[in-house]
Amino acid sequence: MSFTQIFVLSFIQGVTEFLPVSSSGHLAILAPLTGWKDQGLFTDVLLHVGTLGAIFTYFWKDIISLFKGVFHLFNRKETHERKLLMALVIGTIPAVIVGLLIQSLGLKNRDVTLIAINLVIFGLLLGLADRAGSHHLRRSDMTLVRALMVGFGQAAALFPGVSRSGGCLTMLRLMGFDRETGTRFTFLLAIPAIIAAATLTGYNAYKDGSQFDLFSETNLLLVGLSFIFGLLAIWGMLRIVRRRCLTPFVVYRLVLGTCLYLWAKGYAFTSLLPNLPIS
Repeated sequence: MSFTQIFVLSFIQGVTEFLPVSSSGHLAILAPLTGWKDQGLFTDVLLHVGTLGAIFTYFWKDIISLFKGVFHLFNRKETHERKLLMALVIGTIPAVIVGLLIQSLGLKNRDVTLIAINLVIFGLLLGLADRAGSHHLRRSDMTLVRALMVGFGQAAALFPGVSRSGGCLTMLRLMGFDRETGTRFTFLLAIPAIIAAATLTGYNAYKDGSQFDLFSETNLLLVGLSFIFGLLAIWGMLRIVRRRCLTPFVVYRLVLGTCLYLWAKGYAFTSLLPNLPIS
């Protein structure tokens, strides 16, 4: 794997994991765009490890609160830490169920046309949710039922083009949470989601007999660069939501989705780009 490929993969995973633009959708179209071979399951695990490290680093205080919540869970003490932990657990359940269902049925669809449609439809939903109604709810207003609803938004993102952060933010904004609260909860909800995804992907890689050297220069670069890009994306996203609406991301999704759809159908760009593997 060349340094260019390492850099691009790390950049896409590190940045798009935390922006509402679909990391899986971007990674799925990378091979048709560049002609590169699929990066492999173990590379996906390393990229997830890097972005997970970014969350642990940026939200270290919240991570400590979660550990406290574990102890409070056993002694049945009603605290903010216990409430947050339970909300993250409940919010993760739908994605786990849908993920296992997708794997058992073999429903791995990376069709570019579907990705394009998901980018547009769920981009419009994000824009409507961001502007509709009153957004006055804060972190203390999170309940288990609301966390479960956010979990459904996260579960939808298992289909490329939807976006995990986008699906979560859409649900949170629809329920009335302010942008910063919604974004922070979305990032924390990424912890169990990324751990689950990395574990499942790592198991599949092991089952397929993949051979790898964890401490090779390539693998260390993948983890390190995705960590740096992820950290910058978290910092940048939180600054954006404190000052602006989510419209720039909606516009980006609409433009990208439209271009991909035209490209997949052969209506445009045929002289500049190769034909996509469409169904």
